[in-house]
Amino acid sequence: ADKSRRQLKNDADSELKQQQGETQQIHISSEIQINFTENYWIRGVLSIAMISGFFLIIYMGPVTLILVVMSVQIKCFQEIITIGYRVYHSYDLPWFRTLSWYFLICVNYFFYGETVADYFGALVQREEPLQFLARYHRFISFALYLAGFCMFVLSLVKKHYRLQFYMFAWTHVTLLIVVTQSHLVIQNLFEGMIWFIVPISIVICNDIMAYLFGFFFGRTPLIKLSPKKTWEGFIGGFFSTVVFGFILAYLLSQFQYFVCPVGFNSETNRFIVECEPSDIFVMQEYTLPTVLQNALRWKTVNLYPFQIHSISLSSFASLIGPFGGFFASGFKRAFKIKDFASTIPGHGGIMDRFDCQYLMATFTHVYIASFIRGPNPSKVLQQLMMLQPEQQLGIFHTLHSHLRQRGMLPPAAAAQA
Repeated sequence: ADKSRRQLKNDADSELKQQQGETQQIHISSEIQINFTENYWIRGVLSIAMISGFFLIIYMGPVTLILVVMSVQIKCFQEIITIGYRVYHSYDLPWFRTLSWYFLICVNYFFYGETVADYFGALVQREEPLQFLARYHRFISFALYLAGFCMFVLSLVKKHYRLQFYMFAWTHVTLLIVVTQSHLVIQNLFEGMIWFIVPISIVICNDIMAYLFGFFFGRTPLIKLSPKKTWEGFIGGFFSTVVFGFILAYLLSQFQYFVCPVGFNSETNRFIVECEPSDIFVMQEYTLPTVLQNALRWKTVNLYPFQIHSISLSSFASLIGPFGGFFASGFKRAFKIKDFASTIPGHGGIMDRFDCQYLMATFTHVYIASFIRGPNPSKVLQQLMMLQPEQQLGIFHTLHSHLRQRGMLPPAAAAQA
C-alpha cells in the first residue's frame, strides 16, 4: 500500500512538473512572439521615419546633403574604431583613440580641401587666406599626416609593438573604407543630385524587396555568412530593383533641380542647381529590336538615356551591392557581435545601414568617370582664372590661332583679334 501511494505521488508530481513545463514553454513562446512583433513594429516605424527624413534632407538641398554625408561618415568611423577599442582596451594602448581621430581629421582635410579647390574656385580666388591654403593644400595635408605618423612611432611600447601596428592598420583600413568612399558620395552629388538619390534609393529598394521575397518565398540559402539570405530573395530583389530604378530615373530626369550639376555662385555665395540639361536627361526616341517590335507591336519608344544607365546601376546594386553587406556580416562574425552599434533601435548602427551604400557610391563614381563625364568648361575656366595675366594672354593667342586654323572664327572676328 505504501509503495502504491508513493507511486501515485510520484506520478502526480511528474504530471504537475510536466504541466508547469508546458505552461512555462507557452509563456516563453508568447514572450518571444510579443518581442518579435514589437521588434518588427519598431523596425517598421523607424524605417518609415528614416525614409521620410531622407525626403526632407533632399528637399533642404545640397548643403544639407553634404553635412549629412559628413555626419554619417564620422559616426561610421566611430562605430568601427570603437569595436577595435573594446576588443583591445584591456591592453591600455597609448594614444590609440586620439591618433585615430587625428588621422580622420587629416584625411578629411585632404579630401575636402581638394573639393573646395575644384568646386569653389571663384571663392578661393576672392579670399587671400583661401588662396594660400589652396596653393599649398597638399603640402599642408602631408605635413599634418606626417605629424600623426611621428606621434604613432613615439607612442610605441615594447610589449605592445605588434598590437599597436594592428591598430594602426585598423585605423587606416577604416579610413579607406569610410572616408574615401564618403568623399566619392559628395563627388557624385556635385555631378547632380540624381547621381546621389538614385544609387542610394535603389540600394534601399533592393534591401527591402530582397527581404520581402525571401520572407514569403525563400527556401534556398544563398550564402553561409548570412543564413537568412535566400536565392529567391536575391533574384526577386534584382528584378524589383531594376524596375524601381527605371521608374525613378524617369521621374527625376524631368526636373532641373535633380539633373543639374551642383554649382556655387560666388556673387550670392549660394549653391545653384540651374543649367541646360545634358543629353542623357533629354527625351530621345529609340528603335526597338525586331523581337520586341513583334511582341509589343511598337517600333520605337521614347526614353531618357539616363533610364538606360539606371539599369546598369540597378544591376550592380542588386548583384554586387549585397556583397558589401556580406563583407560586413563576416566582419561582425569575426568579432562575435550582432551589430556595429545600437544607434537605431531594431536596425543596429549607422554602419549596418550603409555597408552596401559605400560600395555602391564607389561604383557610381567610377561609372560617371568612365561613361558619363566629359570635359568640364567651367572647371577649365576656373583653372585659367588662377593663372597669371601673361599666362592667360598666351593661352588666348594659342586658342585664337587654333580656332582660326579650323575656320571656326569669322574673318571679321579674326581681323579684329
